[in-house]
Amino acid sequence: MSEWKEYRLGEVCTELSDGLHKAPIFKEGGDYIFVNAKNIANGFIVDNDPTKKSTYEEFLKYSSPLNDTTILYSIDGTIGNIALYRGEKCILGKGACYMNPNPQMLNRMYLYYELQSPRFKAYIDQMSTGSTIQHISLKTMRNYIFSCPPLSEQNRIASILSSLDDKIDLLNRENATLEGMAETLFRQWFIEEAKEDWEEGKLGDICDYVTEKINIGDIDKDSYITTENMCSNKQGIVKPSSIPENIKVTKYLMNDVLLSNIRPYFKKLWLSDRSGGCSNDVLCIRSKEKTYKFFTYYTLRQDEFFDYVMIGSKGSKMPRGDKQHIMNWPIQIPPKQILSQFNDLTSVSIEKIRENYKQISGLQITKEILLPKFMSNEINIK
Repeated sequence: MSEWKEYRLGEVCTELSDGLHKAPIFKEGGDYIFVNAKNIANGFIVDNDPTKKSTYEEFLKYSSPLNDTTILYSIDGTIGNIALYRGEKCILGKGACYMNPNPQMLNRMYLYYELQSPRFKAYIDQMSTGSTIQHISLKTMRNYIFSCPPLSEQNRIASILSSLDDKIDLLNRENATLEGMAETLFRQWFIEEAKEDWEEGKLGDICDYVTEKINIGDIDKDSYITTENMCSNKQGIVKPSSIPENIKVTKYLMNDVLLSNIRPYFKKLWLSDRSGGCSNDVLCIRSKEKTYKFFTYYTLRQDEFFDYVMIGSKGSKMPRGDKQHIMNWPIQIPPKQILSQFNDLTSVSIEKIRENYKQISGLQITKEILLPKFMSNEINIK
């Protein structure tokens, strides 16, 4: 540890502050994302709310000094989300803390991983304030004390951990490509080339809501799905932050479609690859016949479906989809022979996607093991 030095975070950052403490003027179709805690996830700035977009004029008023050293960290409401700034057009809100490490002292990627370390997470848990809405002050961020090696060793540590993240990102992008190919096939077969003599029906003709309940203690904890831990990329989930005890939840099976029913414009949808349970805020939709299973999933993936759900949703601050309205969505039902062909073609992509997610899970576990050992000098990187 002789080469490692101790620093306060504020000492090794040229900038460490938060964003705007009021909302800018929003404009439909604006180019600039208003970034708060919920727009930061898994290393990226996420454009997930079309109602919170602003203009270049507002950006000029309220821009922050972001650059290629910048890291964003959520400090208000949802704490602990982290992202690398990649030149996105954005205006920061007060929920987003930004820090620009001094490149002569600290490798940006090394700091990125330090902020994910158990050491930093324990510090944040201890120093956060607020019972209902948690908050971390800028003073708390600046006063965080940590040890780190010389830049050359920081670079090597960051390179190893980044290689894991790069592989994860590559697999995620491959999955996005496979999903896009299957969705293109769906649109070509069932929308652009739909036949006039196909049966006119509604969503409820091919699928049902699942109402069967199961004790939460009877499912694997990683199979408990809530609207919060569903990914917003329409496929996959993350681990839940907490799990309630002694309640009954909706039981889902493999190839059921899970749909977040809160704020439908977030477009959270998952084709389950296992059995488990989901909260009341997640709708479990099951195809009535096997020939409908992938057709149902890609039918619900359409932006037109989410637009339809929003039209019939109830509530302004936290809109929820109306079940009867959802099941009345008008669709054309193709012949079962065509549906079987579609199942055969898309099943290959879906299986590959599921294999990739298993690899991603394994890489994430490897990273979780290595990261704290690197950041505490338990492994000699040399």
